Amino acid sequence: MSTPALEIHISPDDVDQSLVDDVRDGLTASPKNLQPKWFYDEQGSKLFEQITALPEYYPTRTEKAVLAAHADDIVDTTGMTTLVELGSGSSEKTRLLLDAGLKGGTLQTYVPQDVSVTALQGAVEELVQEYPGLEVAGIVSDFTDTGSSIPVRPNRTVAFLGGTLGNLVPEQRASFLADIAAALRPDEHLLIGVGLVIDPAVLVPAYDDAQGVTAEFNLNVLSVLNARLGADFDLDGFEHVAIWDAENEWIEMRLRSRRAQDVRIADLDLDVSFAEGEEMRTEISAKFHRTGITDELATAGFGVEQIWTDADERFAVVLGRKR
Repeated sequence: MSTPALEIHISPDDVDQSLVDDVRDGLTASPKNLQPKWFYDEQGSKLFEQITALPEYYPTRTEKAVLAAHADDIVDTTGMTTLVELGSGSSEKTRLLLDAGLKGGTLQTYVPQDVSVTALQGAVEELVQEYPGLEVAGIVSDFTDTGSSIPVRPNRTVAFLGGTLGNLVPEQRASFLADIAAALRPDEHLLIGVGLVIDPAVLVPAYDDAQGVTAEFNLNVLSVLNARLGADFDLDGFEHVAIWDAENEWIEMRLRSRRAQDVRIADLDLDVSFAEGEEMRTEISAKFHRTGITDELATAGFGVEQIWTDADERFAVVLGRKR
């Protein structure tokens, strides 16, 4: 069986240019920041897999448990013929939906989307072997480029799992959700996974584990810049910080400069100075209340049909229907 060709919407050169633009903009801003999508080189992806298995990091296993408990309900409610997943990665959790959709007799096509050609090709090859009766049509793009990433197919459900919506600031979330709504027809669905606002004593350790894996993951973004942009970041010159911002209701991961230092980014012909104690934001992870995510979806053009959570109300899987 031959592997289906991937539909390419973004080239490696486009990705390289996006990195250049993001780093230049972020490191000349005040305060400095880096985009979390640059965490995920090969080493960063391995570290994140380790994070998902840590005792402190509940989101991945909690979302998976919610999906396992309600995959049949999701399929019954949507009657999905086409499942499109943005930021699909290895599609591990999504197999719960694929299994339920095929068992229910409705699902015909799975469209995984990812920015990495290599990762997506490998995932598609596995899926084609694992689900011989399912059409698998991979799309290489940036997940925020939803207009061109969502193909016209029958009865689509778009899945955006993993709490990734929380990595976007409110203005970005509004634009992203509105773009998805614009790409869908009335009565088609959006399925999203979001972390809920809980006790910071539980929340913060999920992003600052005792073993230091998250710290290594955070610092690895500097290795990415060293390798890809000819930067000379000294990783020992920075330390991982995770805080709960109660006003914005999000976790912020930052890198704090241990000393006054200058960094050269050769490919950008850019010199960046850090003061001792200066912090650079590398990620936000917004958490939600039921009313908050319902309101955001309503503004974008979705009515919420169902919200499923775990018993401790730590994570929610939310199903919206395009009005």
